Amino acid sequence: MSMQKYIEVYFSLIDKIDELTPGDSIVATKSLSMAEEYLRDHFPKFPVMPGVLMIEAMTQASAWLVRVGENFAHSVVVLKETKNVKFGQFLQPGQTLVVTSKIVSDTENETVVKAQGAIEGQVRIRAQLTLAKYNLADRSPHRACFDAKIVGRLKEELALLWPDMPNPLAD
Repeated sequence: MSMQKYIEVYFSLIDKIDELTPGDSIVATKSLSMAEEYLRDHFPKFPVMPGVLMIEAMTQASAWLVRVGENFAHSVVVLKETKNVKFGQFLQPGQTLVVTSKIVSDTENETVVKAQGAIEGQVRIRAQLTLAKYNLADRSPHRACFDAKIVGRLKEELALLWPDMPNPLAD
């Protein structure tokens, strides 16, 4: 797969960023709709968001927290490890998952967060997530141009997800 295709294959499980305090915490939402493609195959007679996608939503929200806090210093922020995962009730179409994430520790290559997802004010999933962060150029210098393209696309997406973004964070 070409790098251009890699950049375009990404899917978002976050609909909106409601609050973001750079370097500290984020609150984001994911509203589940029957139109979600995967619901046709995942318990067709009892459509629910798979737990792994709830973890992915928490990961994506946490990645936005990292990116904004570091002013997009790393083009890639991905899940490296989960600990202490606790699942509760399923997320069903028509419900909204409110994801909160708070930074526990941060180094050059990793950020650890405590994240949770709540439905109607009740925590339904929680976990400690370790996010790895790097640039493609760190692993292969000739890919530095892709880092800039990825960051550009991420900034465009951030503007859509966080319409209330403070001006100092906008480029």
